This record gives sequence, structure tokens and C-alpha cells, in this order.
Amino acid sequence: MALSPQDVEKVALLARLQLEPQELQQLTGQLARVLEYVDQLGQLDTEGVEPLAHAVELTDVFRPDQPQECLPRQQALAGAPRSDGQFYLVPAVLGE
Repeated sequence: MALSPQDVEKVALLARLQLEPQELQQLTGQLARVLEYVDQLGQLDTEGVEPLAHAVELTDVFRPDQPQECLPRQQALAGAPRSDGQFYLVPAVLGE
């Protein structure tokens, strides 16, 4: 599959990227090499190979959730940069 600078320009437009002519030439070559590699992978015989979500086995390293007492309010607010003694105070995001 040949990749043209026009193809890369279209992808750049969709990604809202502005490319200089030198960048366009450089990226055209780089993306062409990536697509060649993907094409090589597509030629592999994967019959009987189970699809994977991850390349390595993942295990859950978190402890199971167990109900327990909540922190006292004063202790929870102790590390807050700003509070009113009852709630965290944060800057307004949507105005006053």
C-alpha cells in the first residue's frame, strides 16, 4: 500500500494538525514504514491463536473492598489547602 503526501495531509487535517512541507515529507516516510510493518503482521498465520486484550498476563494487585469506618471529617480535611472546617474549598470553575 503506497502512502502519498496527500493521504498524510488528509489525516493531518482530520487530526487538526498544521504541517510544514518538510514535516509532511518526513511524516509520509515514517507513516509508510509503520503501514509496511502492519502489513507484515497481517501476513502472519494466526489460525488457532486466541485474541488477547494484553500481551502479558495481568493480575489485580488491589485488595478487596471491605466496609470500614470513615475518616473523621477533621482528619480528612487536615491535608486540604483550603477548607471551611466542613468542606474543601476550591476555585470556582463556572463562575460565581
